[in-house]
Amino acid sequence: MNDVPDDHDARLRALERAVADLQAARADAADESSGTGAPGDAAPGDALWALTELERRAPGAVLMAGSVDVPDAGPVRWQYGLSGDALRDTDWTELAGTLDALAHPARLSILQLVLNGVRTTAELLEQESVGTTGQLHHHLRQLVAAGWLASARRGHYEVPAARVVPLLVTVLAARR
Repeated sequence: MNDVPDDHDARLRALERAVADLQAARADAADESSGTGAPGDAAPGDALWALTELERRAPGAVLMAGSVDVPDAGPVRWQYGLSGDALRDTDWTELAGTLDALAHPARLSILQLVLNGVRTTAELLEQESVGTTGQLHHHLRQLVAAGWLASARRGHYEVPAARVVPLLVTVLAARR
């Protein structure tokens, strides 16, 4: 009878070790394939955690991504990427109009105001940074034509969800 409990205890310990090994292997596999790109999933001290994940998933790619809450519009989650080769081979001159629309202090101010919740022409005109009524309308036309703003209805503007992260990435790049 003494052999039965010992055998039982040994088998139980072996089973517990096997379960622990399986759990550890499962956790390792989950870490490798999680793809959340969250800093907590990266190796400790990996300051380039997003780049590490990008290189793992799409070597040679350029990616912009973000998750932000926009006042009165809610959360925006967005990402877009292309290979470095495709970006280098693109005709950059075709992008001049889109970039040019950002190249004026009043337009940048308008975009920042709209992104932060100032939505109407009347509210925008209360801001000194946007200029006169005629200047404001000129700048709004430029921003709408370039796709940085959309007019939900007459006199009401918003930054389209698909432009929120690219706009913020552009501002981030300019800060560097």
